[in-house]
Amino acid sequence: MGDELDLLRAADPARADDGPWRDGPLHARAERDLNRLLHSERTKRVRRRLVLRAEAAVLVLGAVLAFTFSGAGTATAIAMPVALAPRAGAPSVPLAELARRAEARARTAGAADGPHRGSHLQSWYLSMATGPGAAPPVTVPEERLTRWRADGSGSELVVATDPRHPGRPVIHDTGGSRHTVNDGKVLHRRTYPADSAAGQRERRLAARTKPPTDPDKLRDRLATLYGAGGGEGGGTAGPADARTPHLLLALSSLRQEWTPGPRETAAIVRVLADAEGLRPAGAVTDRLGRRGQAYVYDGPDGGRNATRRMVILDPRTGQLLGSEITFTKNLPDLRIRSGEVLSYEAWMP
Repeated sequence: MGDELDLLRAADPARADDGPWRDGPLHARAERDLNRLLHSERTKRVRRRLVLRAEAAVLVLGAVLAFTFSGAGTATAIAMPVALAPRAGAPSVPLAELARRAEARARTAGAADGPHRGSHLQSWYLSMATGPGAAPPVTVPEERLTRWRADGSGSELVVATDPRHPGRPVIHDTGGSRHTVNDGKVLHRRTYPADSAAGQRERRLAARTKPPTDPDKLRDRLATLYGAGGGEGGGTAGPADARTPHLLLALSSLRQEWTPGPRETAAIVRVLADAEGLRPAGAVTDRLGRRGQAYVYDGPDGGRNATRRMVILDPRTGQLLGSEITFTKNLPDLRIRSGEVLSYEAWMP
């Protein structure tokens, strides 16, 4: 990794101690992207191809430096959450059956039920500092609401979840009126006009990334945009089940950009039903108190083979409710014990 960091430093025009790109705490999305770097060989290859792009260099270097020096100035941490425990004795819904349910619902969807650009999620990512005197692993929970319109205008609100009520949503979004309902600290609030550079870029990005409703085309789109295995020309080498972690990470990236409608949801569930190594684990109550069906992958993850990935779907509609990654091995160098949570995401409409 040293050679890559040298390339990044050479391409990075920003100073480490001044300006908007100075060293600082790692935000939630950067933490998730960094986890992808740590646990995905394919993502490492994609990163090498992007290393000469200056904007990617700045972002990745900032993430690496913030990861190394995390702890100073970060939001108040709360205790590490306990891993979700599916109720193995409860009836499980096979993914193929859930895909049929989602497809039946998609056939009755109207024209207004299409995907919406943007997302609403609550996320939690393990923050690991290294080096002498580093503090034990801590967590920084956040809730993020992003909305974009067809003309490219949009807004983003990021709030630290209320530490007195961990897991309770903080942002209330009704009819476009968004405000915090608890004492969650606003970490970021931004509005993007349609004629801004961000708005123009968003219009181009929306046209390029709109999720297909055909499962095969969706699989290829995930492979092309996010490095998921199994797409034509975008698959990862190795056993088919080793590609499933990349698929789950790609779906997380897609979900951060789009809120799918019934037709897109049906395609997502069919893609998951065709994935190798993803097995039903029983009913589960997610972080927001919703009833769901858990599906677990605990095969090779492309890194240390030390994680279990869970995706949670609504048993009636197939809607993606959330995901969770937990450790399955002790990692003494990172002060991680088996069973601890690496990250979770809980998605809202």
